[in-house]
Amino acid sequence: MLAAVCAEYGDPEVLEVKEIDTPPIGPDLVRVRVRAAAVNFPDVLVIANTYQVTAPVPFVPGSEFAGVVEEVGAGVTGLAPGDRVAGTVFVGAFAQQVVCRAESLRPIPDGVDDRSAAAFVVAHRTSYHVLRSIAQVKPGERVVVLGAGGGVGLAAVQLAVALGAEVTAVANSSDKLQIAAVNGATTLIDNATEDLRKALKAAHPGGVDVVVDMVGGDLSEAALRALRFDGRFVTVGYASGTIPRIPLNLVLLKGAHIMGFQMRDFATHRPDDLARDDRELTELLASGAVRPHIGAVFALDDTVAALRHVADGKAVGKVVLDVR
Repeated sequence: MLAAVCAEYGDPEVLEVKEIDTPPIGPDLVRVRVRAAAVNFPDVLVIANTYQVTAPVPFVPGSEFAGVVEEVGAGVTGLAPGDRVAGTVFVGAFAQQVVCRAESLRPIPDGVDDRSAAAFVVAHRTSYHVLRSIAQVKPGERVVVLGAGGGVGLAAVQLAVALGAEVTAVANSSDKLQIAAVNGATTLIDNATEDLRKALKAAHPGGVDVVVDMVGGDLSEAALRALRFDGRFVTVGYASGTIPRIPLNLVLLKGAHIMGFQMRDFATHRPDDLARDDRELTELLASGAVRPHIGAVFALDDTVAALRHVADGKAVGKVVLDVR
């Protein structure tokens, strides 16, 4: 099968797209013919070996995919060849076939295309858990999304709007902000040309209820200062490459709630919330209330270019590999 292979750690350019053996299947495993795979910023980190978890080389990167079940191993129930499924793995998705555990897969609702199904899983699950279970966003609340043009950020805009919030989108280009506006953001701030602290104070003199931070760096403190008393700040990632150092006196003076989200630990420690959120999110996708914005599509042969597009911060919404 054709796959993108990482034989050494480094920038996306270390990858080579080549023919490799198909992965073996065993008990409780499912083989899926991949039709589309989504590219996420953590994929760049895994290839560089700067992610929280190391993938031993050589490996096939990619964590998010959609396709058709080809084969099921012994002990697998509820799935059969021909079923359309979307799923997540730590690595392995940037290939024509992927083998994974049955519980990593979920049916694709009728009417949802392969690209949308592949692009929905990671970003929208992350954002929905952050908004629904961590920040506990309520209708009418004011939510600021940092990095609102990326995959997770734009998903957070969509889902915060779906939860009834008033959304302020912060991104580093007018193109990204225009897409955020189309997806429901009512206040737009270009942090490449505006002072974020001053812009937020002007837009929300009484403070905001929630900040969702995908970026880190200098933006974090400016956004924290915009919180009202007893507001909530959720740190999700550090796309800027810099982990912020927050003065704790700001937390004290604002009575702020600082929270973090990381999918692995959330799934382990809050399984009931995970299950509820996933049910609600599937309903939003199936009903058409939410669809991922796919800003760019690349062929599997162009996996390096797709990853570079994400690594350089050029992605608007999700980037997808067309594997067929």
